Amino acid sequence: MSHFLGEFECKLDAKGRLMLPAGLRKQMPDVEREGLVINRGFEKHLVIYTRKEWDTIVADLSKLNQYEKKTREFIRYFTRGATELSVDAAGRVLLPKSLMEYGEISADVVLASQFNKIEVWAKDAYDSQLDNEPDNFANLAEEVMGAGRRADV
Repeated sequence: MSHFLGEFECKLDAKGRLMLPAGLRKQMPDVEREGLVINRGFEKHLVIYTRKEWDTIVADLSKLNQYEKKTREFIRYFTRGATELSVDAAGRVLLPKSLMEYGEISADVVLASQFNKIEVWAKDAYDSQLDNEPDNFANLAEEVMGAGRRADV
Protein backbone atom coordinates (compact mmCIF):
# COMPACT_ATOMS: atom_id res chain seq x y z
CA MET A 1 0.00 0.00 0.00
CA SER A 2 1.30 3.45 -0.88
CA HIS A 3 1.53 6.11 1.78
CA PHE A 4 1.88 9.57 0.33
CA LEU A 5 3.69 12.43 1.96
CA GLY A 6 3.39 16.16 1.40
CA GLU A 7 1.08 19.09 0.90
CA PHE A 8 1.15 20.92 -2.41
CA GLU A 9 -0.46 24.16 -3.58
CA CYS A 10 -1.36 24.01 -7.27
CA LYS A 11 -3.25 25.94 -9.93
CA LEU A 12 -5.59 24.43 -12.49
CA ASP A 13 -5.18 25.60 -16.05
CA ALA A 14 -8.06 27.10 -18.06
CA LYS A 15 -9.20 23.60 -19.16
CA GLY A 16 -9.41 22.27 -15.60
CA ARG A 17 -6.16 20.30 -15.82
CA LEU A 18 -4.06 19.74 -12.75
CA MET A 19 -0.30 19.39 -13.03
CA LEU A 20 0.72 16.69 -10.59
CA PRO A 21 3.65 18.06 -8.59
CA ALA A 22 6.98 16.33 -9.19
CA GLY A 23 7.15 15.44 -5.49
CA LEU A 24 3.93 13.43 -5.79
CA ARG A 25 4.81 11.86 -9.14
CA LYS A 26 8.02 10.50 -7.60
CA GLN A 27 5.87 8.73 -5.02
CA MET A 28 3.80 7.13 -7.80
CA PRO A 29 6.36 5.75 -10.28
CA ASP A 30 3.79 3.59 -12.12
CA VAL A 31 1.02 6.20 -12.30
CA GLU A 32 1.23 6.75 -16.07
CA ARG A 33 0.80 3.02 -16.69
CA GLU A 34 -1.68 2.20 -13.90
CA GLY A 35 -3.69 5.42 -13.76
CA LEU A 36 -5.61 7.11 -10.98
CA VAL A 37 -9.19 7.32 -9.77
CA ILE A 38 -10.78 10.49 -8.42
CA ASN A 39 -13.90 10.58 -6.32
CA ARG A 40 -15.90 12.74 -3.93
CA GLY A 41 -14.56 13.02 -0.39
CA PHE A 42 -16.69 12.91 2.75
CA GLU A 43 -16.38 16.67 3.15
CA LYS A 44 -16.52 19.15 0.24
CA HIS A 45 -13.31 17.95 -1.38
CA LEU A 46 -12.12 15.32 -3.85
CA VAL A 47 -9.93 12.30 -3.31
CA ILE A 48 -7.40 10.76 -5.69
CA TYR A 49 -6.43 7.10 -5.33
CA THR A 50 -3.98 5.01 -7.29
CA ARG A 51 -5.85 2.49 -9.41
CA LYS A 52 -4.46 -0.31 -7.26
CA GLU A 53 -5.75 1.34 -4.06
CA TRP A 54 -9.18 2.00 -5.63
CA ASP A 55 -9.43 -1.66 -6.65
CA THR A 56 -8.74 -2.66 -3.03
CA ILE A 57 -11.50 -0.32 -1.81
CA VAL A 58 -13.97 -1.66 -4.37
CA ALA A 59 -13.09 -5.23 -3.35
CA ASP A 60 -13.89 -4.30 0.27
CA LEU A 61 -17.18 -2.68 -0.78
CA SER A 62 -18.17 -5.76 -2.76
CA LYS A 63 -17.98 -7.85 0.43
CA LEU A 64 -20.62 -5.75 2.19
CA ASN A 65 -24.18 -7.04 2.50
CA GLN A 66 -26.01 -5.31 -0.33
CA TYR A 67 -29.35 -6.55 0.95
CA GLU A 68 -29.11 -3.87 3.65
CA LYS A 69 -30.47 -0.49 2.61
CA LYS A 70 -27.85 1.56 4.47
CA THR A 71 -25.09 -0.44 2.80
CA ARG A 72 -26.53 0.17 -0.66
CA GLU A 73 -26.89 3.88 0.10
CA PHE A 74 -23.34 4.13 1.37
CA ILE A 75 -21.92 2.34 -1.68
CA ARG A 76 -24.01 4.50 -3.98
CA TYR A 77 -22.90 7.77 -2.37
CA PHE A 78 -19.31 6.70 -1.92
CA THR A 79 -18.81 5.64 -5.54
CA ARG A 80 -20.88 8.46 -7.06
CA GLY A 81 -18.75 10.36 -9.54
CA ALA A 82 -15.75 8.04 -9.37
CA THR A 83 -13.76 8.67 -12.53
CA GLU A 84 -10.56 7.29 -13.98
CA LEU A 85 -7.85 9.87 -14.52
CA SER A 86 -5.18 9.51 -17.16
CA VAL A 87 -1.88 11.27 -16.70
CA ASP A 88 -0.75 12.92 -19.92
CA ALA A 89 2.86 13.23 -21.09
CA ALA A 90 3.19 16.56 -19.28
CA GLY A 91 2.07 15.04 -15.95
CA ARG A 92 -1.40 16.60 -16.01
CA VAL A 93 -4.82 15.15 -15.22
CA LEU A 94 -8.18 16.57 -16.27
CA LEU A 95 -10.54 16.97 -13.33
CA PRO A 96 -14.18 16.16 -14.17
CA LYS A 97 -16.46 19.22 -14.09
CA SER A 98 -19.12 17.54 -11.95
CA LEU A 99 -16.56 16.69 -9.28
CA MET A 100 -15.05 20.17 -9.42
CA GLU A 101 -18.54 21.58 -8.80
CA TYR A 102 -19.06 19.22 -5.86
CA GLY A 103 -15.73 20.28 -4.31
CA GLU A 104 -16.34 23.94 -5.19
CA ILE A 105 -12.94 23.90 -6.87
CA SER A 106 -11.84 26.62 -9.25
CA ALA A 107 -8.24 27.61 -9.96
CA ASP A 108 -6.32 27.34 -6.66
CA VAL A 109 -6.15 23.91 -5.05
CA VAL A 110 -4.26 22.13 -2.31
CA LEU A 111 -3.24 18.51 -2.65
CA ALA A 112 -2.98 17.04 0.85
CA SER A 113 -1.48 13.58 1.26
CA GLN A 114 -3.48 11.33 3.58
CA PHE A 115 -1.83 7.90 3.85
CA ASN A 116 -3.12 5.97 0.82
CA LYS A 117 -4.92 8.86 -0.87
CA ILE A 118 -4.50 12.46 -1.94
CA GLU A 119 -7.18 14.95 -0.95
CA VAL A 120 -7.93 17.74 -3.43
CA TRP A 121 -9.29 20.87 -1.78
CA ALA A 122 -10.23 24.32 -2.97
CA LYS A 123 -7.45 26.36 -1.34
CA ASP A 124 -9.81 28.64 0.59
CA ALA A 125 -11.80 25.66 1.95
CA TYR A 126 -8.62 23.88 3.00
CA ASP A 127 -7.27 26.98 4.74
CA SER A 128 -10.62 27.52 6.44
CA GLN A 129 -10.72 23.96 7.73
CA LEU A 130 -7.22 24.21 9.15
CA ASP A 131 -8.09 27.55 10.74
CA ASN A 132 -10.65 25.64 12.82
CA GLU A 133 -7.98 23.66 14.66
CA PRO A 134 -9.25 22.54 18.06
CA ASP A 135 -8.26 24.71 21.01
CA ASN A 136 -6.42 21.80 22.54
CA PHE A 137 -4.97 19.55 19.85
CA ALA A 138 -3.32 17.41 22.55
CA ASN A 139 -6.76 16.54 23.97
CA LEU A 140 -8.01 15.55 20.53
CA ALA A 141 -4.91 13.39 20.03
CA GLU A 142 -5.53 11.66 23.35
CA GLU A 143 -9.20 11.09 22.51
CA VAL A 144 -8.48 9.67 19.06
CA MET A 145 -5.17 7.91 19.65
CA GLY A 146 -5.10 7.30 23.42
CA ALA A 147 -6.64 4.49 25.47
CA GLY A 148 -5.74 1.16 23.96
CA ARG A 149 -3.81 2.55 21.03
CA ARG A 150 -0.13 2.18 20.21
CA ALA A 151 2.27 3.33 22.89
CA ASP A 152 5.34 3.51 20.62
CA VAL A 153 4.61 6.92 19.05
